Amino acid sequence: MEAEELRAGERLDGLPSQQIQIIQNPDMFSYSLDAVLLAYFAKPKQKGRGLSVDLGAGTGAIGLFYAAKVTGQVKLVELQQDLAEMVQRSVVLNHLEDRVSVIQSDMQEIYDDIKPGSVDTVLSNPPYFSVNEKTKQNLDEHYQLARHEIAIDLPRLAQVANKLLKNNGKFYLVHRPDRLEDIMSALSARKLAVKRIQFVYGKADREANMVLVEAIKAGKPGGVRILPPIIAYTADDQYTPQVQEILYGQPWQP
Repeated sequence: MEAEELRAGERLDGLPSQQIQIIQNPDMFSYSLDAVLLAYFAKPKQKGRGLSVDLGAGTGAIGLFYAAKVTGQVKLVELQQDLAEMVQRSVVLNHLEDRVSVIQSDMQEIYDDIKPGSVDTVLSNPPYFSVNEKTKQNLDEHYQLARHEIAIDLPRLAQVANKLLKNNGKFYLVHRPDRLEDIMSALSARKLAVKRIQFVYGKADREANMVLVEAIKAGKPGGVRILPPIIAYTADDQYTPQVQEILYGQPWQP
């Protein structure tokens, strides 16, 4: 796709380490480092031959970055029609039409398109902020749905993931650390056993600003592993070697 084929307000961004490009429109929504890190954190089951689903795909970044790691089918579920259409063009741009498909739907009504109990891996970067009378919601509808729990909240997201997954299928989630109690409660109530947690820090001397979570459907309770942290930036605001490797494929040794 040439630059002139992009529509007004759109740009191309991507993940050089996997040679994936994503069409984005900042007026709608743009992916950020959380999407890249979730796709990196997720471990394919059975060498990635099974079905994977990205719930609330947005620009499609997580599903497309993850698709580069697997050989099976990947389905990207997005509620907003204009975003879903943009994701479809990114699928074509990356020549992934044979393995990646886009479903424009409310994820809670997806079961005619994706059979319950058929999915090996579910990934999601859901809205981070709960909604209450004090919530200062962004006036733009795209950002409201992306950032606030208007169309979906953690308990309902966990229920969808549980229903889609096979037994022992894996659910991967990126969220805010201050919602960790809510995350653990929602997953536990839907028989999704948390197995790995990794915190992400903007800089080494700051509090964590992201948390990556792996849960297994019908997994045995206990045995949670807390992985070494990911530090995103150095003191002089450059990507750390660890993140550079994730983004650009440059060698890094912990």
